[in-house]
Amino acid sequence: MVGYIHSTETLGTVDGPGRRYVVFFQGCPMRCLYCHNPDTWAIGGPNSGRQMTAEELLAEYDSGKEFYTNGGITCTGGEPMFQIDFLTELFMKARAKGIHTCLDTSGITFNRANTAYLKKVDELLKYTSLVMLDIKEIDNDMHIKLTGHPNTNILDFARYLSEKEVPVWIRHVIVQGYTQDKEEQARLGEFLATLHNVKALDCLPYHTMGKNKYDNMGIKYPLEGLPALTDNDAIEARNNIIAAWKVKKAELNALEAANKQE
Repeated sequence: MVGYIHSTETLGTVDGPGRRYVVFFQGCPMRCLYCHNPDTWAIGGPNSGRQMTAEELLAEYDSGKEFYTNGGITCTGGEPMFQIDFLTELFMKARAKGIHTCLDTSGITFNRANTAYLKKVDELLKYTSLVMLDIKEIDNDMHIKLTGHPNTNILDFARYLSEKEVPVWIRHVIVQGYTQDKEEQARLGEFLATLHNVKALDCLPYHTMGKNKYDNMGIKYPLEGLPALTDNDAIEARNNIIAAWKVKKAELNALEAANKQE
């Protein structure tokens, strides 16, 4: 089996725990306004990236494995679950070698109602050490404006990972006019409180570093003129989310305790 791979990166330090070998998958159905990898969107035709086997990727990993003792492999994109069969094979073979596997995904392909697909997800999760789930926006209407897609299946994927007790890190990009609203941040915190598997929350400030790619590809940059945010903006948002998370979690714990006493 071959996968369509945009690129690989060695010694990644922001794509999961430790130092990591990062595989950027080609192909993504999302069109996030702030996407900084528009060159990973297409799959099929001349812009499909390199065709690589799992063995070729693991050979690249092995060439620098002494640097990854506290890390592993992260698959990102693009959207790795767009190529779920190849992703599963890669993770299965990586885990057989004792390698920590991290899936960086938006969850956009998830569909609980599709039983054949759900079996594939279950197989993938057997070999997944950690999921980094990018929740773009908690409000569905705003999510559609921001990405072109509803968030229904994404939030359901978060619930499914909680049911399966798969460790999750949540990622959330803070964008002025879209995800910087304190009420929406509180709603996200309340949602996260309903999950039982969240190990970390990363809030990332919107940046414009991908704009040159749009220029080079002859694509209009969707957020032209929107200012980049700072680390302090991201810290403030994270504090807002966690504050609402704690309040909601306390409410849920109190309700659970009351139900046990009845």
